[in-house]
Amino acid sequence: MKTNTGKEKIRNLLTRSVERIYPDKESLEKVLLSGKRIRLYCGYDPSGPTLHFGHMISLKKLAQFQELGHEVVMLIGDFTGMIGDPTDKAAARRKMTREEVRRNAMNYQRQASKFLRFNGLNPVKILYNSQWSDKLTFLDLIEIASIFTVQRMITREMFQERLKNKKPIYLHEFLYPLAQAYDSVAMDVDLEIGGNDQTFNMLCGRELMKAIKNKEKFVLTLKLLTDPSGKKMGKTEGNLIGLNETADQMYGKIMAWPDSLIGLGLELLTDTPIEEITRILNQIKKGKLNPRDAKAKMAKEIVAICQSVTKAARAEKEFNKIFKEKSLPTKIPGIHIIEGKIPLLDLLEKSGLVSSRAEARRLIFQKGIKIDNEIQADWQKEISVRKGQVIRVGKRKFVKII
Repeated sequence: MKTNTGKEKIRNLLTRSVERIYPDKESLEKVLLSGKRIRLYCGYDPSGPTLHFGHMISLKKLAQFQELGHEVVMLIGDFTGMIGDPTDKAAARRKMTREEVRRNAMNYQRQASKFLRFNGLNPVKILYNSQWSDKLTFLDLIEIASIFTVQRMITREMFQERLKNKKPIYLHEFLYPLAQAYDSVAMDVDLEIGGNDQTFNMLCGRELMKAIKNKEKFVLTLKLLTDPSGKKMGKTEGNLIGLNETADQMYGKIMAWPDSLIGLGLELLTDTPIEEITRILNQIKKGKLNPRDAKAKMAKEIVAICQSVTKAARAEKEFNKIFKEKSLPTKIPGIHIIEGKIPLLDLLEKSGLVSSRAEARRLIFQKGIKIDNEIQADWQKEISVRKGQVIRVGKRKFVKII
């Protein structure tokens, strides 16, 4: 298959959302401009049941390579997912069973199909690393392990932190980078892409490829969607936005992001030209553009990419109805509760809008609970329940008593 060698497309491919390229950008650019069709991949460990906005960054980058005619592999880490990547973890991950990781991965292809084509012209291949890793013998493992040193593994920041805090480091955590590295060898790839937090693991793959196949493997690291403290937004930090969420949920959560995420969000998750992003940020800085309006533009575009233009427009309208016009949502889920008096904590628990009575009390103290638009400040209060009452928890959770 002939590849697209347009200089502007390749320049955008190698710069937007990209943090660094190993060994260097110029070498990879030269290969792409030559017209050579390369094989590349990104791996996704099924540690949770849904892909999320953090994954969206790499999915969009894979889509760019696919559009240029290159061979793209979406790798599901059903083997590595059982080990658990120790990257950035202060303690060992809980080991998962094969059944758990495969159950989590059930909907990954469907969610990724919002960005990648799995049929038609130049389809993306979806592979599982258990296909080759399950077949490795103990002798194979020793051969692979002999290429790396303990000193190199132990210098990783999270392991140094654990040593300092006298927390255990398990031997299987040392083996994770080796297992990921072997994926590159098994698939004989030319390039691996991933978040910059995966740099160590991906470079291990580059080293193993040189040792076993005497072949260069490029590594392209992507910027991460991080909160103001620098922590990666995702499942661990509790600020994940899943690709399986509704348009309303996505839009509302994006609007709750701090203004400092506008530039990064536009670059990593939208198709807004970089020049336009620069203009938007300059306007905000000069006070000519309200950050809320910029964030609304970003939210609408991201939801349109993940869902559809129609759903994005509806989500924007619904959000404005609630937060600008101070009206109730168009659709409010109902809950059956017998009329009469009931303690507030019991009512909130029955509503399903809080995870525990402790969370309910915390939200009451924070004035985050309203019943018929009246703030509830006394957690010991009894509520006279009647049909049609609307309970509101936080900014976006509603339920109606029916």
